[in-house]
Amino acid sequence: MQPDAPAPLTFGMLVFDEVEVLDAGGPFEVFSTAGRLARTADDEPLLRVVTVAAADRRVRARGGLTIVADHTLRDDPPFDVLVIPGGVTTAVEADADVVDWLDRRRRTSALTFSICTGAFLLAATGALDGRPAATHWEDQEELARRRPRIDVRTDVRWVDDGDIVTSAGISAGIDAALHIVGRLFGRQLALRTARQMEYTWRTDHASEVRT
Repeated sequence: MQPDAPAPLTFGMLVFDEVEVLDAGGPFEVFSTAGRLARTADDEPLLRVVTVAAADRRVRARGGLTIVADHTLRDDPPFDVLVIPGGVTTAVEADADVVDWLDRRRRTSALTFSICTGAFLLAATGALDGRPAATHWEDQEELARRRPRIDVRTDVRWVDDGDIVTSAGISAGIDAALHIVGRLFGRQLALRTARQMEYTWRTDHASEVRT
């Protein structure tokens, strides 16, 4: 008897004004490339990504790149994995609608993944209290000062704590995204994805807390 094929998964990625381009684009590329490489029996991608804007669908990313999101928070689209990139997060952290949405959606998601300073947005929901987490090296002290209940890990590319994965800064999000692909769909797909992207996947300096 053949084992059941993995179920397709949708990744829902929050985007907002001043989001870091590679925080969003790196994991987006990993998940979308993996989806092209692995398909269901109906020839549908095994992974797909939808983007959700905090307010207006038209978002101006850090550096001036314009992103037009698939949805807004009001649409509240269905997805399985919540992805929270970083960037300049001050305004978004102060937006109660965004924080409430993140809190609700991370509770109903199979997995939540923050990249870089996206950890500050996840921390605003209280989800990281009493747990280990990673963020950009430049922001580790600030996260620890503002959220002393978080075990802020240094010198790691990512932390896998079961239902929450957090990564260090910017390009580390690519490594963590490949780790997530490997965790959910097998290491061979992660390796194929890295090769397709011509990316050298760094698996050193990672922390897996989950049992």
